[in-house]
Amino acid sequence: MEQGFAGDHQTVLLEEAVTALVTDSNGFYVDGTFGRGGHTRALLDRLGPEGRVLALDLDPEACRVGAELAARDSRLEMVQMSFRDLLPHLAARAVPVRVTGLLLDLGVSSPQLDDAARGFSFLRDGALDMRMNPEQGQSAAAWLAVAGETEITRVLQEYGEERYARRIARAIVHARTQEPLLRTVQLAKIIAEAHPAWQPGRHPATQSFQAIRIHINGELAALRAALDQVLDVLVVGGRLVVISFHSLEDRMVKRFIRDAEHPRVPRGLPLPEAHLPRRLRALGRAIRASAAEVAANPRARSAVMRVAEKLA
Repeated sequence: MEQGFAGDHQTVLLEEAVTALVTDSNGFYVDGTFGRGGHTRALLDRLGPEGRVLALDLDPEACRVGAELAARDSRLEMVQMSFRDLLPHLAARAVPVRVTGLLLDLGVSSPQLDDAARGFSFLRDGALDMRMNPEQGQSAAAWLAVAGETEITRVLQEYGEERYARRIARAIVHARTQEPLLRTVQLAKIIAEAHPAWQPGRHPATQSFQAIRIHINGELAALRAALDQVLDVLVVGGRLVVISFHSLEDRMVKRFIRDAEHPRVPRGLPLPEAHLPRRLRALGRAIRASAAEVAANPRARSAVMRVAEKLA
């Protein structure tokens, strides 16, 4: 979710995402990851007077920005919650709605990365937090203080695809016996010293920080839960647009769309696959940021966008 506004931050794949999402100017759209509102603002610009946008985010600062925007535009509603809870939220509304388009711009936002106090960046010294909502859940520092070497290894391997996960985990466990791990630069130094193979132009703590953040926020579980709701919340012809920055996320989205587009017969069931209903249709191939966008915003280089449409 490398997004921003006001010149300092740039919303990734802005035009591509909004163009793919909007099929009805008076439809009901959900921006599941408001960030600083780049996509939401562009959505509102495309919508007519009857169009509506429900924006979601866990981050209190993002919600503050969203509330200010909603105060100026009655077509927007801002709610502090995870997109994993979209279906129960919609079901509990006084007036039932179906979604014309759902946008998920995954990962950490540029403002979160750039704010040292949030603890997402290994380049800026700050408290080792990493929570999307600093008011809920366990911080990275709290988890690293008690997690065993095996658990830390698993997280680094599974979510960061870190080749030297066990070596780094062992270094973390040893370091915390010397002093509490409370600062981002402190953790980045431990990882860097334990990492035997530095890649040119890539900080050795990149994958480990990413893995810890994903674990702390339950990001893959949230994405899985949200995808399980897509077919229930979208209207026929409604669009799903997902922008991911991590191979595990993109793989999950790709498989979800593929399985809904080409369902397989459960083993032992005497039914031709041609008789199974197709629920989604992939619209084109994965879209990546252009060379010009990456040059202007290097954080866009790993972005992958997938689009699918719900079938009858």
